[in-house]
Amino acid sequence: MKFLRCKPSQVPSGVSGKVAIIGAGTAGLGAAGVLRCKGYQVTVYDMLPEPGGMLIFGIHVDRIPKGPVREGVKELMDAGIEFVLNTKVGNRGLEKMDELVKPKNVVDLEDIIRSHDAVLIATGTWTSNKSNVPGEDLPWVYPAMEFLVATHLAKFGYRPWEIVPDVKGDLLVVGGGYTAEDAAYVPRTYPEYKERVRKVVLSYRRTRNEAPMGPMEMTNLEASGVEIWELTVPIAYREEAGRRVARIIRNRLVQVPGEKRPRPEPIPGSEFDSYFDFVLEAIGERATPPFEGECCGIKLDPKWGTIVVDKDHMTTRKGVFAAGDVVHGPSQLGPALKSGMDAANAIIRYLSSR
Repeated sequence: MKFLRCKPSQVPSGVSGKVAIIGAGTAGLGAAGVLRCKGYQVTVYDMLPEPGGMLIFGIHVDRIPKGPVREGVKELMDAGIEFVLNTKVGNRGLEKMDELVKPKNVVDLEDIIRSHDAVLIATGTWTSNKSNVPGEDLPWVYPAMEFLVATHLAKFGYRPWEIVPDVKGDLLVVGGGYTAEDAAYVPRTYPEYKERVRKVVLSYRRTRNEAPMGPMEMTNLEASGVEIWELTVPIAYREEAGRRVARIIRNRLVQVPGEKRPRPEPIPGSEFDSYFDFVLEAIGERATPPFEGECCGIKLDPKWGTIVVDKDHMTTRKGVFAAGDVVHGPSQLGPALKSGMDAANAIIRYLSSR
């Protein structure tokens, strides 16, 4: 996967300017490749033990093979980009992802801003949304994104398998996006789960035609052995007589004026119980800037928690830019990469005008 926009030997020398990038995911790596090819000194910070973000730790190996990603990162390193890994930037509170990754160092965001000529925040969307249904806090109901990260941290030898939740038996995955697709596919196909997981069911509140992952991905999941329950959604989880129960309701679709997708509407009286050993909820992720509320003169959108930027990707703090999912919410590879590259070009214009 190509991130560097020149050959390592073509990086110009004698260019002054230090840029810090916070986040070594798609947007951050894309930005680093553009900036380094203009000769700027680039340092990339990330709390994970390996660059790549979701490309390495969040997406299954058949959808995004890891070899090409690692080759692209090596090319960035060969070009002189410094990676500071296992390092959390900012004062964001302790979250489940911190417990899984266990970063070794914490660096103050303001210190990074003051010691660099420009900073790009590209920290993505790593916090899972909650369904807020009764029983969601039971230990066998778990966020799908955290499950995927834990699995890949263990699979690649960075953390022990004990950090991975005890997924086994009959598994319910809730959602229709790419995280749900990964969460359903991994237990069906990874050898580490072959003897543990008996059945995987994907519950989605609309039909496959409205699913963000697309109908083709749904069909591919079925080919891997996943059962698809369209027009269904869990409304409660409970334990009863030693069994784990998901209370599920059926939906119908209602077209609402002004909305692109039809809205799922519960059908009264259609509730039913189904028994599962584990549930993975994949109902979207939220932006994870390196702080909560407001910090360092950088404002967040009060509704979505994304970083507010202008048309040139600059935040409300001069010299601090933001790109990728932390700005526009969850997206696919292409938009995140383009956002990072666009932000890098904006940083180049900013530094050139000083």
